[in-house]
Formats: sequence, structure tokens, C-alpha cells
Amino acid sequence: MAPMRSLAVALVGLVGLTAAFIPSQIPRHNVHVPSKSFPKAVAPAVSFSRRVALSMSSILDRKKEKKPKDVDASFGSGGLFTTSSQEQRRVVPTANGRKKFKVVYVVLESQYQSTLTAACTRINEKQDNVCVECVGYLLEELRNPETLEDMRKDVADADIFIGSLIFIQELAEKVVEVVSPLRDNLSACLIFPSMPEVMRLNKVGSFTMNSLGQSKSIIGDFMKSKKKEGGSGFEEGLLKLLRTLPKVLKYLPTDKAQDARSFIMSFQYWLGGSPENIESMLLMLANTYIEDVKDSQAVFEDPSEYLTWYNKEHAPLTGVDPATAPTVGVILQKSHINTKDEAHYTSLIAELETNGARVICIYSGGLDFSGPIQDYFYTKQGVVVVDTVVNLTGFSLVGGPAAQDHDKAVEVLKKLDKPYLCAVPLVFQSFEEWKASELGLHPIQVALQVSLPEIDGAIEPIIFAGREGATGRSVPLADRVQLLAQRALKWASLSRKQNKDKNLAITIFSFPPDKGNVGTAAYLNVFDSIRSVMVELQKQGYDVADMPMTAEGLMNDILNDKEARLSSPTLNVEYRMPVDEYQRLTPYASELEENWGPPPGNLNTDGKDMLVYGKKYGNIFIGVQPSFGYEGDPMRLLFSKSASPHHGFAAYYTYLEK
Repeated sequence: MAPMRSLAVALVGLVGLTAAFIPSQIPRHNVHVPSKSFPKAVAPAVSFSRRVALSMSSILDRKKEKKPKDVDASFGSGGLFTTSSQEQRRVVPTANGRKKFKVVYVVLESQYQSTLTAACTRINEKQDNVCVECVGYLLEELRNPETLEDMRKDVADADIFIGSLIFIQELAEKVVEVVSPLRDNLSACLIFPSMPEVMRLNKVGSFTMNSLGQSKSIIGDFMKSKKKEGGSGFEEGLLKLLRTLPKVLKYLPTDKAQDARSFIMSFQYWLGGSPENIESMLLMLANTYIEDVKDSQAVFEDPSEYLTWYNKEHAPLTGVDPATAPTVGVILQKSHINTKDEAHYTSLIAELETNGARVICIYSGGLDFSGPIQDYFYTKQGVVVVDTVVNLTGFSLVGGPAAQDHDKAVEVLKKLDKPYLCAVPLVFQSFEEWKASELGLHPIQVALQVSLPEIDGAIEPIIFAGREGATGRSVPLADRVQLLAQRALKWASLSRKQNKDKNLAITIFSFPPDKGNVGTAAYLNVFDSIRSVMVELQKQGYDVADMPMTAEGLMNDILNDKEARLSSPTLNVEYRMPVDEYQRLTPYASELEENWGPPPGNLNTDGKDMLVYGKKYGNIFIGVQPSFGYEGDPMRLLFSKSASPHHGFAAYYTYLEK
């Protein structure tokens, strides 16, 4: 069985923070192995519950009440005011060889009970490599000594502890009493808005709040100042702190910044509250901080860290040689990832890796990819790490189909200075409709996904995926995915070469209107222009050996007669291609026989071989493009559906390519 290939997705950095937006966190297996992937995390727009905010205010008042002297256990085994039990919400998975981690949580209100249960159930049902045991306690249940002892036992063998809205003084003390001695054994301890002594239990890697509430606490001083400014309570102060933290993360060491960001992401997921968000939060924490679980699922902060993992762990599985492998940057559309409609992405990535390339994938929450390119296609030292870039969205680099900023896109791509391909997924047609259409690509899609990207500087708009008519899901077109991968790798190889080693072809286009002479181009000075280009190429290090000193000398080398026409026997023959070589190297040669008969035909041939006209100077080839073969029948040239290039025409471009 071939080794499973995984895909690392470099996530877009957090830009600002708001309680009304929950970001997606996508572990690496998501795009590459959809059937065995971690969830892509739904990112709903949610707002911090007014009801929760109001309940926190009321609880802040309650915490001032005196503790009752006598507690009658007859109110219920769960606690003074509840008969519920943590066993009602315990989730125990069937491991079946999977890695297991355990989560214990304490919450004030019960709405998170069903969400956490659903999230853990989703993980246990969907994941092939990991499962989770989960048990939760309502804060009021901790009044019961037996329940408190049960919680102590659960926390003792837990990996992650989560607490939220712990604002009742006597119960907050109980939580600290239980968790504090066991905190160092936990892989992660997350406390969301709660009393300061509980918040100090926070531990996410190197990120802690140990000094919270102390006289010299930076975090405490920040929240006090915000409270004075706006009269906000503790929980609002914490939200303001979390909105501010992303702005200072760039000044922290990498590990500390990553851990702080993990806490921020976790809090955002928590505020989201949906099973999908909680599921993503748990998997993110497990993949990052639990030693028995984390593996190649981590999310990377920069390409250097990612390539270290890729070279040491992933490359051996895929057969990629890191020492020689080109690196291809791939731009993805987030909506396809979130909706699990990423088979066409997976197919191209697998094809690139099969052909020996490393892949760095990025996407953006919006339609501006300039930021992710700057963040993930460069090292921290500003060195470009990609050899070519393939945009699989099919849209402009900045703004997508809605509002393009071509100037900004040109600036970004000019700085990157690498080949930039914008491939085309079918959007307005299904694969079957496109294949049967006489017009080909839909005119609107031509404008949006061919013309506009070309203004950015994109090249090679290859259609690589279709849309399934019945379901609307994207389907990779195998032969075109292969072609796109090959073109991307050729451009990558070219970008790594020095100019002296590059081969370049300049084709002279000739057509009967005007004088019908080769290289006349409506009386423009074609050969003088070509020689000027060659002089500039020579300055840039290209090999232009034996280049003539004058434009007339160049013309004589190629034409031998300045009045030469396309059929002239005086044209210089640079290469004679045998018919068997032509048929071997030109996959569509047999299809041309319908219009032109068997090769070599009657054009660009001596009756035996196919003739390639032109002249080579060092690594620069100046060629004469063959005629279309219909010059005497312009109506056929313009309107015939069955028109095709002749064998000599095909042989010329086969020579250039092969």
C-alpha cells in the first residue's frame, strides 16, 4: 500500500480579534485525505451571548453573599441546587488502536454540555487516528464533596482541562484546590473568563497568566485601565485584552507567540460554541500540545518550520528529495476547503509530490492573497522559498472576481519574481457541458478567470477541474491535472536555472497579407528588433554565441534571401525531424491525418523529413513559424470547425517543446 500523503496548509495569520468571528483551524490531513481528515472547522459569525454577559454580572453580585453555614446534602447528589451528575455527560470512546486523550471541563451554565458532548462524539466517529474521552462538571455540582473528589480523580489523568465563567468565590476556590496541584501534569489548561485566581491556572505551552491579579501584573493593569476608561467588567476587560494581544505577538519569540495565539484561537472557538468549533479547538490543542497525540497535524507559523518538518518527516514518505526538489506554492480557495469540496486540490498536490516537488499551500479568509504570499512564501529573513506559484482559485490575486486591485497584485508578484500560473476550474459549466460546447469556456468565465488574472501577470490558464452536473462538486480532470503539474514544474525548473543555461526561442510570425515575405510584419524592422533583444539578453547573461554584428547579417543567416517567402527553398534548415521521431514525440499526430493525410505531408518537408526553419545562436533559437496551410482559403481558416495545423506546423512546436 502506498504511503498516505498528507498536506500542510499554511494558515492565514490572525488579523485582529473580535468576539463576533470564529476563525477556522485546518490540520494538515484535511485537504489531502478528505475521508480521513480532521474537521475543517465551520466558521460561523456569532456574537458573545448577551444572556451569558448578563448572567456573569448577576453572578458577580452573588459572589459577595456569605457562604451558608450548613449544607444539606439531601438537595441532591450533584450539589446544593442540582441533582445532575457528571456521569450523565461522560463520553467514553472505543479506542480500536487509536490514540486517546482526555478532556475535563467545568462550566457555569449547561449549554456547553451538549456542545462538548456533540464535539467529542464527532471526533470519535470521524477520526481514524485519534479519539477523546470527555467528562464535564457543572460548577454548582462541586458543592458536593463526593463530586469534587470525582473531579479530582478525573483531572489526575486528564490531558486538557477547561473552565469557564467560574465567578462564585467558594466554588472558584474548590476548582483551584483541585486543579492547581495537577496543573503541571496537564498538557493544556484553558480558563476562559473567570475569577483571577482561576485564570492564573491557564497554561497553553509557554503562555500563562500566573501574574494575573498581582500588583505588578501587566494583564491585570491592562484590564484595570480598560475598566476605568469604559466602566467594563472583568470579562469585557479580558475580551479587550485578547483583541490587543495579536498586535504584540510579532514582538514575542516564536514559541511564545504561537502559544499565545493558540490561547486566542481557543477562546474564539469557545465563543463560537458550535460543535464544529469546539471540535476544532480540541483537535488543535491535542495536535499541538499532547505528546501522545500530536504528529504531523500541527499548524506552522512560517515556511522555515514547515519545510523542516517536510524535509525530515514528510519527504521520505512521498519519495521527495529535499536537496533537489523544487518548491511549488499553491493558492487555494477557503470555501472549497470548508465545504470539503477539495478533491481537485488534492489531485494536483498529489501529482506535484509524485513528480518530486515540495508543496506549500496557502489560503485567505477573504479574496486578498497578497498577505499570505508575504507571510508564507518568504522566510523570516525575506528569502523566497517557492520556485513557482499556482493559483487554483482562477481569480485575480487581489480582490477575486469582485474588486480587483491589479496594481497591488503586480507589486506583490514583481517582488516575488517567480512564475505565476493561474489555473481555471470550471465554474459556470459542468465538465460535460464544457466538453460538448462549441464555444468552449463560458464568456463570463473567460473575462473573470482568464483576462483579469492576465492583467496581474498570470500565465497558462489551464482548465484543470470540472463541475459535476448532479452534485455541483469539483472533479479533477486527470490529464489536465497532469499537464498543469508538469507545466508548474517546468517553470519551477526554469526559475532555478542561471540565464546562461536557459534555452530561449524567438518565433518569427509570417502571414501572406502584406508582401508575404518572411519577417516583414507590415514594414516593421523585424530583424533589427530581434537583434536588439539579443543584445539585451547577452547583457543579462544568456548564451548568444556567434550572434551576427548587424541586423542584415541576422536576416541573411536565417533567410539567405531578404525576399524569401514561406515556401522559399533558401530558408535555413536548423533541424530535420524524421517522421518516426515526429510521431513518437507528438501525441496528437494521428489526429491531424484526417485533414492532412499521413506525415510528412506537403508543407515544411523535403518529402522525407519534417523541416524546422531557423537558426540557433548559443542557447537562443530564432525560428520561422510555418504557415497555417490555409492561406489560399481564408474562409476555411476563419470558420472551419475541423481546421487543424498541418504536420509541419506541429513538428515545429514539437521541436521547441522537446
